[in-house]
Amino acid sequence: MTSCEQFDFLPRPALPSERMRQQAEARQARLTKPSGALGRLEQLACQLAAFTERLDWLPSRRAVIVCAADHGVARQGVSAYPQAVTAQMVLNFLRGGAAVNVLARQMNARVLVVDAGVAAELPEHPMLLSGKIAHGTADLSAGAAMSEAQAAESLRLGMRAFERIHAEGVDIVAVGEMGIANTTAASAIIAALTGASPAEVTGRGTGIDDARLQRKIEVIERALRVNQPRGCDTLAKVGGFEIGAMAGVMLAAAAARVPILLDGLISTAAALIAAEFAPEVRHALIAAHRSAERGHQIALDHLNLSPLLDLDMRLGEGTGALLALPLVEAAMRTLQEMATFDEAGVSEKEPSC
Repeated sequence: MTSCEQFDFLPRPALPSERMRQQAEARQARLTKPSGALGRLEQLACQLAAFTERLDWLPSRRAVIVCAADHGVARQGVSAYPQAVTAQMVLNFLRGGAAVNVLARQMNARVLVVDAGVAAELPEHPMLLSGKIAHGTADLSAGAAMSEAQAAESLRLGMRAFERIHAEGVDIVAVGEMGIANTTAASAIIAALTGASPAEVTGRGTGIDDARLQRKIEVIERALRVNQPRGCDTLAKVGGFEIGAMAGVMLAAAAARVPILLDGLISTAAALIAAEFAPEVRHALIAAHRSAERGHQIALDHLNLSPLLDLDMRLGEGTGALLALPLVEAAMRTLQEMATFDEAGVSEKEPSC
């Protein structure tokens, strides 16, 4: 059995409707504007209409799923913050005090926090889905980060998280994370799946200095030598529990025709994992922004995604994903609510001589 076959429980993403795409494009061509004048908004509207199979779709019911876990590789000194910050920040999410909470309130989005493997016991909370796989992964620089069984469990947890918000009603989902040292795991995933070198994809994460950055690159190089990750086994060998959970969220959402807003480096690394299991997941993905992390653009290019925003952010949590919601809504409202040339009595472009 190949490593991919062991994950045959994963849902299959829905495919976009070519008929609906053509309808959206035909309507765009009749709206009171020069062809292509709304630029990326037009492309986004056509993508969303095709994927949701609805010209009248709007991102009205919104949610952000924040998956959290710790990483054994933190012991290698790759982060500027201690591992205890993961649990502390999860508690901050639950109290509503983090940046993701502020932006979720502004964007009218529900927040669900997922404990995929935080190295501390967390209290029960209505906003928390407890699915702790272990108290953090193993040190990926010394061997596999997790077993294949744990990788499967992380994917199933993400599917459960999506089903929880889907049962309450959701039109679009943003995917974010929290986990000290998870930029190390994400960079290893991106290097493994894109073929880029660790030096090309590894950034400063929590704001590390030059010496710690060089150490981080060396740790990732060692992890790739030790584990030799390829394809579907990449999650288990160099991933994280929260990264697997995010990939599970994406695959479940794509199967339900719910568009997915990617956040930054770690969220996009999870999308690379999801695409290894089911390349069709790309049709559901919207790249909300380009992170300040150097490997993010490489990962986006591999997925053939163009970011909507570039704000020099590197916070994670789903913050950048939430900021793109107004653009998603604008894309669909202009498609739906603008008048056509016929309706407005506006003359069309004159033919060329």
